[in-house]
Amino acid sequence: MLQLIIDWLTYSVLKLDSGSKLGLSVNFFIYDSVKIMLLLFALIAMIGFLRSFISQRKIKAWIAGTRGWGNFFASLFGAITPFCSCSSIPIFISFLKAGIPLGVTFSFLITSPLVNEYLVVLMLGFFGWKITLAYVISGMAIGIISGVILGRMKLEKYLEKDIAAENSQDISEIKYKGIRQRVLFGVQESISIVRKLWIWILIGVGLGALIHNYVPQEAVQAIISKAGIFSVPIAALLGVPMYGSCAAILPIAIVLFQKGFPLGTALSFMMAVAALSLPEAIMLRRAMKLKLIAIFFSVTTLAIILIGYLFNALQKILS
Repeated sequence: MLQLIIDWLTYSVLKLDSGSKLGLSVNFFIYDSVKIMLLLFALIAMIGFLRSFISQRKIKAWIAGTRGWGNFFASLFGAITPFCSCSSIPIFISFLKAGIPLGVTFSFLITSPLVNEYLVVLMLGFFGWKITLAYVISGMAIGIISGVILGRMKLEKYLEKDIAAENSQDISEIKYKGIRQRVLFGVQESISIVRKLWIWILIGVGLGALIHNYVPQEAVQAIISKAGIFSVPIAALLGVPMYGSCAAILPIAIVLFQKGFPLGTALSFMMAVAALSLPEAIMLRRAMKLKLIAIFFSVTTLAIILIGYLFNALQKILS
């Protein structure tokens, strides 16, 4: 329904050509901006409401008691949520505010755009169950291992001060007078965060719209085809600045594979596009300092490259 409204606004009201790059970019920008804003507001309001019931100390104690399983559960939750890298950020920020450890929240942030049910269905049709299963396992592994590494690096000092300060407050200790006050708290917290994030969202999505519609697929293929043994890191590094969901970028990965590119090279490009993007980095700047963003991107990119080489080595077994 939302897409139909945005299509009408873009092509009927603004009179833009539906086949032009400008028309597609404007449509992409409006749709993703509205979608992310609505998602941001609804999810943060809902999680804020739930936070009013749940003690942060109990959450931290439960995660500590899982003995490392917190990263697994966060990654599993990410795998069953159908969000892109930018749409996952509202939940990531809410997790931080709920007192969940940074490394565990990163496991969610990494896995959520990498693995979802839509992608699994599409991959089953194009690649078969072996490659699909290997991809799901490797996607979760990237989230879990990267989250553990980032968590052990003690990077909380690189969170923005207001995020870190709110993270130290236990909202459940406030005395609320009924459900209405708890709902109002969630709504007010959501409004507060949206006010702080909206400009970063518009900048990020605008950049994503330009990259999505103006970077030609043929240019990507030409660069990767000349990379030889370095095709995996080149594919990953080319994918990092771009913006799109796995389901949207899967056709390009299929074309690369059909043109003779190794399986790991094609999938590492898709993983990098889905898990990391410049729009995501711009939006994360609201919650963390540049050094933490750089560390997060570096660790995740390295993990994707290693998984890409692993897929290349196992291609004959998986095919």
